[in-house]
Amino acid sequence: MKHWILAILTLCVTTGCTHPFGNVYDNTPAGNMEALWSIIDEKYCFLDEKDVDWEALKQPYIDSAKLLAPGDKLALFDLMERMINRLEDGHVNLYTSFDRSQCVSWYKGYPENYDERLINELYINNSRYAGGMYYQRIADDAIGYIYCGSFEIGASSANMYYILTAFRDCKGIVLDVRNNGGGSLEYAYTLASTFFDHDTTIGYWQHKTGKRHSDFSELKPIKIKKDDMPSKWLRPVIVLQNRHTYSAANSFVNAMRYGRNVLLLGGMSGGGGGMPLSYELPNGWLIRFSSIRMYDADHKSIEGGIAPHVYETLRSTDKDDLIEHAVQLINKAYE
Repeated sequence: MKHWILAILTLCVTTGCTHPFGNVYDNTPAGNMEALWSIIDEKYCFLDEKDVDWEALKQPYIDSAKLLAPGDKLALFDLMERMINRLEDGHVNLYTSFDRSQCVSWYKGYPENYDERLINELYINNSRYAGGMYYQRIADDAIGYIYCGSFEIGASSANMYYILTAFRDCKGIVLDVRNNGGGSLEYAYTLASTFFDHDTTIGYWQHKTGKRHSDFSELKPIKIKKDDMPSKWLRPVIVLQNRHTYSAANSFVNAMRYGRNVLLLGGMSGGGGGMPLSYELPNGWLIRFSSIRMYDADHKSIEGGIAPHVYETLRSTDKDDLIEHAVQLINKAYE
């Protein structure tokens, strides 16, 4: 696992934040717009997957940029944001000293399926915290509950040892990654490895190699490695997900569905199945976008999200329906 992650990071370091073209674009509104369009056209990895005619957008947006005053940075930013948001990709962002673009259309229209108040009051009100995760026994102490809201912090072997020791006589674990917007892919896979007892291929990755939309490297396997740490859990695990389970958390969900005794419950995850890197525009602004795309073990893209095994929605105001359903399923497995 660490070898392929290192390869990706090396690629990002050696190609990120540099001008990718031999020709030079003018530092004018139209020149910057053309540079942005061209970077996405040649380097973005999902144009053949997105429902957008990128070629058709080129001239209208460049023509609109020509009408802007040279110093009108806000108007240029807004125009660029409208263009890149047509991709409906949360990994495509424009960074400036005064703003950062963000796309929200990829999760609009999906149920929230998460109430932070309910989690805080009913399920982690007396919890412990380790490795970026809250953990507590629930359901009359019969089930272990873990809430992982981000992969910005990594769980060590020591963290997992204490968490799983706390759950040593529990029937199963409810592992909640709802509203987890991602973070470190390595941290996500390290946590997933806790629930695997052998090396497992859970997907593939490839990166852009040329200007054409179809120019990609050969597929490389992504494996969850069995490690030697004593903290292993092979009893039932139910992973809770929602549309805001994104990026590295989406990859975590994908990995977990290949684990033993694991079930996904909730709604469609958010996707974000690409590794982002950045390039600089002539005016110094940075455009971040996905240049490395990832697939599941069946060679299907995970960019659009991952469906749960069991769909469930949050309906109640006095309990979390997803957690309660997960508890019922674990208990039923012992009947």
